[in-house]
Amino acid sequence: MSQKQQYIYGPVPSRRLGLSLGLDLVPYKTCTLDCIYCQLGATTNKTIQRKEYTPIKAIVTQLKQKIKDGLEADYITLGGSGEPTLNSKLGLLIREIRKITNIPVAILTNGTLLTDKSVRDDCALADLVIPSLDAADEETFRKINRPHRDISIENLISSLVTFRKEFSGKIWLEVFLLEGINTAPQQTEKMKKAIERIMPDKIQLNTAVRPTAEPYAKIVTRQKLTEIAGRLGPKCEAIAYAFDENKPEQSETKSKVAPRKAEITKSLLSMLKRRPCSINDISSVMEIHPNEVIKYINHLRMQNLILAVRKNKIIFYKAK
Repeated sequence: MSQKQQYIYGPVPSRRLGLSLGLDLVPYKTCTLDCIYCQLGATTNKTIQRKEYTPIKAIVTQLKQKIKDGLEADYITLGGSGEPTLNSKLGLLIREIRKITNIPVAILTNGTLLTDKSVRDDCALADLVIPSLDAADEETFRKINRPHRDISIENLISSLVTFRKEFSGKIWLEVFLLEGINTAPQQTEKMKKAIERIMPDKIQLNTAVRPTAEPYAKIVTRQKLTEIAGRLGPKCEAIAYAFDENKPEQSETKSKVAPRKAEITKSLLSMLKRRPCSINDISSVMEIHPNEVIKYINHLRMQNLILAVRKNKIIFYKAK
């Protein structure tokens, strides 16, 4: 693997975490699931094998440089291009992060490997864990998440229950809703019962506001999300519409560092490799006027490095 490989991206704006510095722990689309709504596309390496996919030493080296350059972030987020708990050195990485910064550590995980005690022990070193639960029965789980053959929904739910008992930090459970698949009352009632077993600190409802792996993964309206949040209880909130894409002045947070043009181009391309972004997304994190962002976007498109995808009347840009 090339020493020039970048394992850090951002900080990027997050609907949940403010300004988030992402650390990429596995190669692109190495995951235990193949979710129909994934904004990165289809899983190319579906696996449950843990190993040091991405070298922890290289990640730590790049993080040290980022801190030296004046990093400002609300969270250091372990996630990226696949399932981060597949990296067997996850716990070591968190301990190394603790040595060099006081910025809180969050883990974005689908939760499927929490059946393994060593994974639970690694995740328990973080400040915040954000696992996913998009279904509460096997049929719906397989329809939405298309898991590895050795993963079942009951084992996933049971392991989240166990982790809650072991972990003293915060758990924010993300539920991704798709119209016509997991939004019916009987589905949300099953979900409510599972959530009552897990006892997370928050439940956050999301939906397909960005481009998805499958075109039939349909967005849920703001009104319906709010209605379902009400049924799931007072700890539940709808986060999918936290950014109003039509009002750039409502951006959640901004970077205070104004990087040089070459650095902007590099950071922008790195960001678009990990997640599709709108003009407003890019503007908010880089503190660049939207008109200036368009210049960088056009430059990258002329080089044939990115493409545009329309989703819900919004144009998102992603790396090829």
